[in-house]
Amino acid sequence: MNEMQRAWLGVVSADHTQRAVQGGFIQLNHGKRYGVARLRRGDGFAIYSPTEQYREKQPLRAFTALGVVADDAPYQAEPMSMGERGTVQPWRRRIEFLPVHRAMLRDVDLQLTRPANWGYQLRRGLVPLTVLDFEALRALMA
Repeated sequence: MNEMQRAWLGVVSADHTQRAVQGGFIQLNHGKRYGVARLRRGDGFAIYSPTEQYREKQPLRAFTALGVVADDAPYQAEPMSMGERGTVQPWRRRIEFLPVHRAMLRDVDLQLTRPANWGYQLRRGLVPLTVLDFEALRALMA
């Protein structure tokens, strides 16, 4: 594999992360294209899960998956129900997920989490992650 140039952090509940890992894909922001379109083949991709289940209030605060972008462009999946959001045809990217175990946020020291209000940017659903932070997560989660 070529040396990784970029990495990203996606924000996805742990239950949805499990489906993504099983399917070898990622979709973000309810299937919108703009987030997954920023990814390039070979980019590192980490998933942070604020909760165990989507719309749950009980916090999890863990890194739940790691992988590498494995395709060249977003693709549209089959239409799927998004509950009250109706039916959507989500945009996705192929990810080669690595065999890892969860790492709790409190056990990780990342450049990303050092600023006081670091968590505010997670509302976007996708944030740049340094390659150093990705490698630190890979070492901790292996």
